Amino acid sequence: MVITMIKRILFLSALLHSTAYADVSIPEQIKVPAGHHPVLTAHAKGEQIYECSLKKGAYDWQIQAPDAQLFDDQGQIIGKHYEGPVWEYKEGSRVQGKIINRADMSPSKAIAWLLVEIVGRKGDGPFSKASFINRINTQGGLPPVTGCEGNHLGQEKRVSYSADYIFYQPD
Repeated sequence: MVITMIKRILFLSALLHSTAYADVSIPEQIKVPAGHHPVLTAHAKGEQIYECSLKKGAYDWQIQAPDAQLFDDQGQIIGKHYEGPVWEYKEGSRVQGKIINRADMSPSKAIAWLLVEIVGRKGDGPFSKASFINRINTQGGLPPVTGCEGNHLGQEKRVSYSADYIFYQPD
């Protein structure tokens, strides 16, 4: 009886957790394909890493990777997000994604919202059944606007950001 109650509580908690961002209006260009539903949400807090590069005769800050911790609704660390892009759950399972599309919601204030398709998996954890991810509610993370010239070529800069990631699996 106790185990049944615990399972029910965990199921209801997962349902509430997966709908935490149901009120957010996802722009059409980053909506997941029909036939998928949210299964997990995570809040990311960390940094976007940029490198000063020379492309087509111009110096510019190029994104290299994210470096962020992932948190659940209670503020507990559940994983990390890093170069790949990869989302890794605390027990070691992970997924790798490929950006499909973006929506610049506040281009002068925050990095774009994204639609990401899962293209690789390792392990069998909470992220492993996901097919798509949305990055929404971004704050910060934009590339630096100055300081990239010949004297700084190859230099890295870290810029604070936060975002919410919604993981979706097939119905």
